Amino acid sequence: MPDFSKWPLLLRVPLRYGLVAGLLGFVLLLILYYTNHHPFIIPVFVDFRIALFAIVFVFALKELRDYYYGGILHFWQGMIATLVITLVFAIIASGCLYLFASNNQNFVQSYIDLSLEQVSAFADEDIDRIGRDVYEAGIASLKEADAYFLATRYFVQSFIISFFLSIIISVILRRQPKL
Repeated sequence: MPDFSKWPLLLRVPLRYGLVAGLLGFVLLLILYYTNHHPFIIPVFVDFRIALFAIVFVFALKELRDYYYGGILHFWQGMIATLVITLVFAIIASGCLYLFASNNQNFVQSYIDLSLEQVSAFADEDIDRIGRDVYEAGIASLKEADAYFLATRYFVQSFIISFFLSIIISVILRRQPKL
């Protein structure tokens, strides 16, 4: 069993926050699904991960800065800490999502059905703009979605969402030593 107390604080603290955020993120996915709001149909710009990451990043970086680094947090430390949180979150939430979707085919099928319903509502002008062949290829690939596709998509989207928040929060919470 590894001795986590010997790990650097820049890994230990974000690891703890990432574990909690990953489990909470998966629970929120389940809540959305079972309240008839499929989490993969919600647009990314209103995704719950934005608020979850913002809250977790602020608490983790404030803990590092105020309790362990004597009130000084460099930008690079903030970016590394948020990267570790995001990585742990994405692995846990995507892994749990994969297991859930593999064992609950209704989750994947409801995603396919709802997505096809959204895509079929596209206007002809929109279809012509993106190209009929691209539109048809998108529908064909959508029909082949599976648990791995959903978990991979969630994993990648987590990093995209996290990236911009990481920069903003790391800049806001950093404190440089007075020279």
